[in-house]
Amino acid sequence: MSTDNISRSAVGSGRLNLLFLGLTAIVAGYFLIWLPGPSVGLQLIGIELGEWIKFLGIGSQRNWFYLPPIVAGMTIALLAAMWPNDRVRTWLSRGLAVAVAMLAFPAIAAIQLEPRSEWLARLLLIGLVLATATLGGWWGGRIRRFWIWVAMAITALVGLILPTFAYIAVRPVVEAVLLQSIGIGPGVLLNAVGSTLVAGVATFEALRQMKIKKAAIG
Repeated sequence: MSTDNISRSAVGSGRLNLLFLGLTAIVAGYFLIWLPGPSVGLQLIGIELGEWIKFLGIGSQRNWFYLPPIVAGMTIALLAAMWPNDRVRTWLSRGLAVAVAMLAFPAIAAIQLEPRSEWLARLLLIGLVLATATLGGWWGGRIRRFWIWVAMAITALVGLILPTFAYIAVRPVVEAVLLQSIGIGPGVLLNAVGSTLVAGVATFEALRQMKIKKAAIG
């Protein structure tokens, strides 16, 4: 392997490490405090916040708090779609994608007792991750990598914007109930940083694919 190829491989590996760092931040943030309430019982992590705020009468907006693991799962599924099917790593990653997305799976009691608006969107998005992971070996080789990276960037931006804005919208309601100001928990910040990292790497790779395509045509 030439020195140039080794250099390009190292740079590519560095970007992949940044991508995985972003994914780790997203998943870790989901299990850290989002709502830094005044007592231990009101210091809620991301996975708890969506359940807690339903008692405040806030409608389907609570679904956005379950997006981080779905976004992480979809990102892993899209990444695995670009890898060869004959590698164990590829299939382990597809299984991991589904497992991570399942962290947002609604409780059976919620499916049985609550309106569909409270859980159907989550089920459909988890199903989308499952379909992407399962069929990735078939469609991954039929779609330009540029579009896969674009889909990954859009997914990460959704995971950045919707949960963050949902928290910003919910915070004044919580403050009104508790009669004191509430800050922004580390889980919100970690999700934002992780999603930004993933979106940045995916955007860079999409632009790189576009440049390669133009060079091949030219």
